[in-house]
Amino acid sequence: MKKQYVNLNPSQLLILIFTLCIISGTILLRLPIATTNSITWVDSFFTATSAMTVTGLIVVDTPVAFTVFGEVVIAILIQLGGLGIMSFAVMIYIMLGRRIGIKERLVIKQALNQTSIGGIIKLVRNLFFFSLTVELIAMLFLSIKWIPDLGWIKGLYYSFFHAISAFNNAGFSLWSDSLMGYVGDPITNIIISGLFIIGGIGFTVLSDLWHKKKFRKLSLHSKLMIVATFAINITAMFIIFVLEYNNYNTLGSLSTLSDKLWASYFQAVTPRTAGFNTLDIGSLEEPTLFFMLILMFIGAGSGSTGGGIKLTTFIIIVLAVLTFLKGKREITIAERTISQTYILRSLAIASMGMFFIFTAIFILSITEKAPFLNVLFEVISAFGTVGLSMGLTAELSIIGKIIITLIMFIGKLGPLTLAFSLASSKDKKIKYPQEEILTG
Repeated sequence: MKKQYVNLNPSQLLILIFTLCIISGTILLRLPIATTNSITWVDSFFTATSAMTVTGLIVVDTPVAFTVFGEVVIAILIQLGGLGIMSFAVMIYIMLGRRIGIKERLVIKQALNQTSIGGIIKLVRNLFFFSLTVELIAMLFLSIKWIPDLGWIKGLYYSFFHAISAFNNAGFSLWSDSLMGYVGDPITNIIISGLFIIGGIGFTVLSDLWHKKKFRKLSLHSKLMIVATFAINITAMFIIFVLEYNNYNTLGSLSTLSDKLWASYFQAVTPRTAGFNTLDIGSLEEPTLFFMLILMFIGAGSGSTGGGIKLTTFIIIVLAVLTFLKGKREITIAERTISQTYILRSLAIASMGMFFIFTAIFILSITEKAPFLNVLFEVISAFGTVGLSMGLTAELSIIGKIIITLIMFIGKLGPLTLAFSLASSKDKKIKYPQEEILTG
């Protein structure tokens, strides 16, 4: 009798791998050695998913609920989710001298959001060592600040955990109030934000910068990511500074201008899927929260540790709208034409993202007794794998926790994986007559 094998495509295999890692993390976090007091299976599953999807939303206070063993499990899940389980698998294959086949390369391509498998193994190898090097250097710099405050062992451990959490855009913190105790500290602000900006700009951009050095030689994608990231961060910092300046619960309570500027800067860059905060998010003004919703939905760069629909996706959609309004047929930028395939993919990602967000909001508005803005903020934070919260997560019902868990999972894998599946489907060779449909 012939054996039957289940033939999974790269998208399905990637989802299966992530699911197995989350289940393993759930079991480990449920062990007595992982918690100070027993937590429920749902809370364990939520925490494992939040770590693996590098989101950072929490239903139990991390430093209070978990032991050092539990925190290390969370750090490992963050590292696996941020760099990708396939990246670690590739490194193991390389060390064992085993050949990496086409199917494995396709899954890696899917996981890192690349357009081809050419040079994918070299990219993974460089990414792996670069990430560990950056995390180690950041840990040493953070320890300079935190060892005098916390002591040698605790200072090094906190530096190690937050370096991993920040670079992978996870947002998990070993302080109950995140980084609010360091709101005006330059070292903490620069190192933590530098980590999640580097992690969120995309591995393709980092590789491009490493090899080409000069800005004019970079690919169009890299140029767009660098310029747009800088422009959005500066603009967001200015807007938050203006909106929150007289809010006594946030910037208004800070005594010096430098503290206000550091706080404005950090809250401007953290919605790009980082999840750390130095101000109380629930105390921000409603216009500020709405602005942060937009930033969280846009997210970080393609092929990065961050989430959201991705910055380049947003740019392509904006350019498509402007091109239509100008009466042109093709999108051009920097003397380059954008392919129709990328336009359709961008629209598919954004549309699917909004569909999942609207569905989750509708269900949570029924199951949770909370203000609409709180629900909206929590869902978009989960979808963008950001991790910022107005305080609703810990109060969610069991159904609410499951819904947010699913949204975190979809935000990390869903739209991206589905978009690649759509893009890779072959068009039929048959062409049909065109007919007009009234729109608008």
